[in-house]
Amino acid sequence: MTRNPIFPLVLIFSLALSIVLTQNAEARGTGDLGIVIERANGSVQVIETSTNTSLGRIEGLGDLSHASAVYSRDEQYAYVFGRDGGLTKIDIINKKLVKRVMQSGNSIGGAISQDGRLIAVSNYKPGGVKIFDAGSLDLVADIPAVYGNDGQLSKVIGLVDAPGQKFVFSLWDASEIWVADLSDVSKPEITKFKDIGLNPYDALVTPDGRYYIAGLFGEDGMAMLDLWHLESGVKRILNGYGKGEEKLPVYKMPHLEGWTIAGHYAFVPAIGHHEVLVINTLDWTEAGRIKVHGQPVFVMARPDGRNVWVNFAVPNNDTLQVIDTQSLKIIKTLTPGKGVLHMEFEPRGEEVWVSIRDEDRIAVFDTDTFEQLVTISAKKPSGIFLTSRAHRTGL
Repeated sequence: MTRNPIFPLVLIFSLALSIVLTQNAEARGTGDLGIVIERANGSVQVIETSTNTSLGRIEGLGDLSHASAVYSRDEQYAYVFGRDGGLTKIDIINKKLVKRVMQSGNSIGGAISQDGRLIAVSNYKPGGVKIFDAGSLDLVADIPAVYGNDGQLSKVIGLVDAPGQKFVFSLWDASEIWVADLSDVSKPEITKFKDIGLNPYDALVTPDGRYYIAGLFGEDGMAMLDLWHLESGVKRILNGYGKGEEKLPVYKMPHLEGWTIAGHYAFVPAIGHHEVLVINTLDWTEAGRIKVHGQPVFVMARPDGRNVWVNFAVPNNDTLQVIDTQSLKIIKTLTPGKGVLHMEFEPRGEEVWVSIRDEDRIAVFDTDTFEQLVTISAKKPSGIFLTSRAHRTGL
């Protein structure tokens, strides 16, 4: 029997083509991906917004009862900050845990530097901020939040990144705001602002990175720092909002990083009130208040700023309300399900993802029609973080 000399070449070519096609089928970019925190299981789901599907699960991330995440500049890696002090680097393309370090006893979020090389974690216990190399997760700097004459350590909250390789954060116990310049990571330069107001509980930075604003739990009002003019110190804004009014019990602290700017107005959740505060960003004065269904937790805008979506603390956490930013009126009330914890808009705003913890699912809504498009099973979902955050200051 004569062997056809061409047959081996055809076989080799076919195998090579099969490998190439398989690789191409598996290849994907990162721009339409994200993660959903599954708080009760120490896991995250990797999601894709183009198809509104779940791509898989990454496990072993510890206590995620109050977890948040930031992304590397190439969007491949997410850094997840767990409540147990764990800092975890995950690869969302290959859906695997890369490295996990236990860096404190109790932490409450973090940030990534402007150049993407440093990860900062804010800690309750021991109080302070630790800085890690984004590649290796090696500790490169430690900033204890020491205050007072007795060397006490304060809980740190409201940690954000700012331009110029800076991190800005607030000290709950000390009533201070610190700016840490990490241009030289071996010698962090710390600028401290004292007596900024009682018990800053969370903070935000404007999208341009200029203004850092801390909410105050111990008194009415907010504390604002102009990062372009540190010499001007901290300014009080909305001083006395709610003064003379009866505050309600606070069932869940509002999240100021879930605020929004639309036009020259900022929309922020009011603490202890069933209101969303409207602030004129031209002079940082109160421009109005919007009565809402309950105590707002997240107040988040569609990327085009046309409307603002609000979720609420218990017992009203089955509801979402949508505010029109022109009329400042509520235009839609939705009841997606029990335990609505977080919302995340797709980069161009046509859809919004909503975590519904108590029903173990995620829902995706059309932001024009308010129609629910799809629901995805998840294990006690909370925070939703899309990779578009990689290119936004403060997120």
